[in-house]
Amino acid sequence: MANSPATGPFVPRRHAAAGKPLRVALVAIPDAAISTLAGIYDVINGVALMGLAVPGSGPPFRIEIVGETRGPLRLASGLPIDVQRDIDDLDACDIVIVPSVLLKPGGWERGRYPRLVDWLQRMYTGGARICSACSGVFLIAETGMLDGHEATVHFSYAEAFSRLYPAVKVNPERVLVVSGPHEELVSSGASTTWHDMVLYLTAHHAGTTVAQEIARLFALQWHQDGLKPYIVFAGRRDHGDSEIASAQDWLDHHFSVATPVEAMIQHSSLAERTFKRRFTLATGLSPIAYVQRLRIEDAKRRLERTDVPVDEIGWRVGYEDAAFFRRLFKRTTGLAPGAYRKRFRIPDFARQ
Repeated sequence: MANSPATGPFVPRRHAAAGKPLRVALVAIPDAAISTLAGIYDVINGVALMGLAVPGSGPPFRIEIVGETRGPLRLASGLPIDVQRDIDDLDACDIVIVPSVLLKPGGWERGRYPRLVDWLQRMYTGGARICSACSGVFLIAETGMLDGHEATVHFSYAEAFSRLYPAVKVNPERVLVVSGPHEELVSSGASTTWHDMVLYLTAHHAGTTVAQEIARLFALQWHQDGLKPYIVFAGRRDHGDSEIASAQDWLDHHFSVATPVEAMIQHSSLAERTFKRRFTLATGLSPIAYVQRLRIEDAKRRLERTDVPVDEIGWRVGYEDAAFFRRLFKRTTGLAPGAYRKRFRIPDFARQ
């Protein structure tokens, strides 16, 4: 049933734990990343693992690692994990989580896990919340249950995901997306944003106090600034327009000149209107927006690697108006330049 829509209406099984722990199925497949899978397991199991007291009840979750075959399974990194339950032995659960997977050079190959896709559909129509960490959303999207809904995925996989699943509106800059009429579809973005997903599930089902305590004990942080600060800009180069590609090559080394768009057009053989139209069509950005992205990307590296004052960095990348540079930087990255430097600069104690 790969690539077919999820059948039947979703009926939520339980909105919150009512005396009994919610049953969580953590899916293990050979492509899975062990760090994400093991981390999710420990934090979901954190109340029991850390001996936390939950007023009026026991641990909010009972988690099991499930897969197509019970027993040892070697994951993408070569390390083994123990699959505790065969999916054919699990008729119902409350939450399903697909951890991040490592994509091969050819990308995600659809149709490799038809049994899992069919099982995910049954869990969904049976009332389970379906959650993905990072690239785990590729497997969930095969069911069709995300069609017409929003989701997020690692920003480096966003284009590939959209090509495979155009009916899903993907938001790679978002940390967490909760969608569906009953908030039954949960996806987290790049890499360690699974922290946000697990804390969200804990807060939603066990209460904010428990989620705060788990966050403290595991030293987890919500990615409240989103993922814009982490995204590295790389202009599209697969468009096949040699004239625009040549302009991009020139711009890579001259983006800080006073009038880069005009200079770029002069170096081309095209009229101004034709150049701007073809540039936007090829790259997906207007020439000035493309210049701004290159300038901000260079400014990010300077903030990460030097002690140069913010206003001087703005001037070096092409902005005489320091206030405009600061506004543009925050609009592009989601952080003010000083906050960005604090977030991403290597601490002094770690430097050679």
